[in-house]
Amino acid sequence: MTDPRHPADLLFGSNLVAMVTPMHPDRTISEPGIANLVDHLLATGCDGIVVGGTTGESPTLTDSEAAWLVRAVAVRSKDHARVIAGIGTYDTAASIHRAREAEAAGADALLLVCPYYSRPTQAGVVAHCVAVADATELPVMLYDVPARTGIAIEAPTLIELAGHPRIRAVKDAKGDLFEAMSVMARTSLAYYCGIDELTLPYLACGAAGVVSVVGNVVADRNAELLRAVRRGDLDSAKAIQASLIPLVEAIMRTSQGAIMAKAALAELGVIPHATVRLPLTEAVPAHLQRLKEALA
Repeated sequence: MTDPRHPADLLFGSNLVAMVTPMHPDRTISEPGIANLVDHLLATGCDGIVVGGTTGESPTLTDSEAAWLVRAVAVRSKDHARVIAGIGTYDTAASIHRAREAEAAGADALLLVCPYYSRPTQAGVVAHCVAVADATELPVMLYDVPARTGIAIEAPTLIELAGHPRIRAVKDAKGDLFEAMSVMARTSLAYYCGIDELTLPYLACGAAGVVSVVGNVVADRNAELLRAVRRGDLDSAKAIQASLIPLVEAIMRTSQGAIMAKAALAELGVIPHATVRLPLTEAVPAHLQRLKEALA
């Protein structure tokens, strides 16, 4: 059977990686680390790179660092992958500023998280998302992650936002598969699995692709899983997902995804250091041992 392309592939890609931000031991951003990591992601089949998202430690990035990262990744990827800039904050004006900076720096699309901490009403969520989407010409992927933001983007809100011409996709880290299927059935929003533990269920339910933390390490395996689902080979897809369980557990079910993804990349020699910025702290020996066993 053929490996059909989803319309959203052209805007965002399908095998997206939530890229970590490599840093020197003094916690400054590592330019060589960025170059090596982008090369690694492209070589392992990633066709969309999310820059400055949560896994990229976005709360600790300055505006100038965020824009520089987009520019550096866009130049290094040389049009071989879509560059999706994480620009969402709890401040609409600040999010608009970051969106425009990302557009000027060469981003292909924006990742817009639901406003966090302030817990706006759903009407406030709509107003925030529309204001940011109106600020540039770039397609927007909403990021629905209530465990981090404190509120969900509710299904009626998603359906309303789908009417905006530039709001085209959802990174779903909510985990409600029935809601995801319901929204996909009623809109043209492309869904992307934002929970590495549930990649196969989301793809089987109609998701267009993944935004993966574990993909920092195994984008090639995610690519194989996507191809298997798209050609209808469920047995192969299940086998691939099963083979990934130890690594998904080690990265996503120990301390924290960005911490463990950096540790894995350092263990593999892709980046020189596993440095993270406070309040994140580097992996403890017990977690590193689980990670080494999973990588092996």
